[in-house]
Amino acid sequence: MSTPTSHAIPSRNYCRQVFYRNTLLGVNTSVLRNRGFRLLWTSGTVSGLGSWLLVIAVPVHVFQLTGSPVATGLALALEALPALLLGPWAGVFLDRWRLTRAMWLADLTAAAAVALILPADSPDRVWLLYLAVVGENIATTVFRPAARALTPAVLGTGPELTAANALNALSGSVLRLAAPPLGALLLAGPGITWVLLIDIASYLISAALIARVGHHVPEPKAPKDERNTPAELRSGLTHVAHAPLLRGPLVSNGVFLTANAALTALLVPFVTGHLRAPGYGVGYLVSGLGAGFIMGSAASPFLLGRFSVRHVLSAVQLANGAAYFVLFNSPNLATAVAAAVLVGLPGSILLISVETHVQRSTPSHMLSRVSALFFTMDSLASVIGALCAPALVTVLGLTTALNAISASALLAAPLTWGSRDAGWRGGNRGG
Repeated sequence: MSTPTSHAIPSRNYCRQVFYRNTLLGVNTSVLRNRGFRLLWTSGTVSGLGSWLLVIAVPVHVFQLTGSPVATGLALALEALPALLLGPWAGVFLDRWRLTRAMWLADLTAAAAVALILPADSPDRVWLLYLAVVGENIATTVFRPAARALTPAVLGTGPELTAANALNALSGSVLRLAAPPLGALLLAGPGITWVLLIDIASYLISAALIARVGHHVPEPKAPKDERNTPAELRSGLTHVAHAPLLRGPLVSNGVFLTANAALTALLVPFVTGHLRAPGYGVGYLVSGLGAGFIMGSAASPFLLGRFSVRHVLSAVQLANGAAYFVLFNSPNLATAVAAAVLVGLPGSILLISVETHVQRSTPSHMLSRVSALFFTMDSLASVIGALCAPALVTVLGLTTALNAISASALLAAPLTWGSRDAGWRGGNRGG
């Protein structure tokens, strides 16, 4: 395993190399030479494949068992519950534990949870499926902040970190495009059992790979006998609240993701009502979004190497808001698909920028806690957006509600821009 590099300002030559050397779809792949990150990336890609297969399969399976839209919606709602209730606490414990151990244990837990769905073959056993959804997402609540904290421990906080986050975003975008349709095909063909077995196998393979990483964030400086879980949680919250370079992105990203969740909840009414297209047209929009995400993954290292994070975040939040207006005022499906590409491109840059910024701006002994807070905000935004969207449509009507929510997404940019602090300069250019 190569030695983690120290924080450094990316040179223009490096930025050019991102596009012209060791690239995959424009994303730098030279970070895969690092054995630790190669194992982490492979683990995440393999387990991500299994998880995305279930995105379509689980709600379809619930509906086939129960015939109830309410039962199907409950399964989706339960996905956000663990992150909301347990996320901050998980971050506290992750800052104490060996991260690789926490991650492979989370993978094994997820595999066991998914296995509970296998006997759920009748309406009176659907509770097993609900239990499985909660169990799998508890594991995810542990895995995601641990992975975010482990990546800079393996690679350092220099330009390789941006390249690694871009590569993770690229593989996630490809899975987002390919895996759900594959899951639907498997469900229609061999059936739910095959989908579940593939997902279980993906978690087991991921656990085996993580166990080989052999690298973890150093133990916290505080002696074990001085550890106090509520106090550590408060210290994480206080750190974010008192650090503008973290507080600003947390709040602005929460505003943006709330609007994004609300608009996502209205995609089907938009396609069938406004565009007067078949419901499956949503799939075309998702494909356009995925294509934009791939393009954004390639552009992110270049932009973060030349501009401050504050500049990049403010710009892409504005671009996202403008793209929403284009998308939700499109006259036909073809135009909407093109607009979806425009939404995905800055959206990918936004996610990569926030992740890299949090990793670089947070002390290593608090990174899991802070990461968990950001993921909890993501889940909270998703729930609020999904609940508010139908109410806004009832009051304002579909078209007006879509435009009002798009306008609210623009509020994220001034919140980011107003968070002036020297910490924004970290590793990039002054801002």
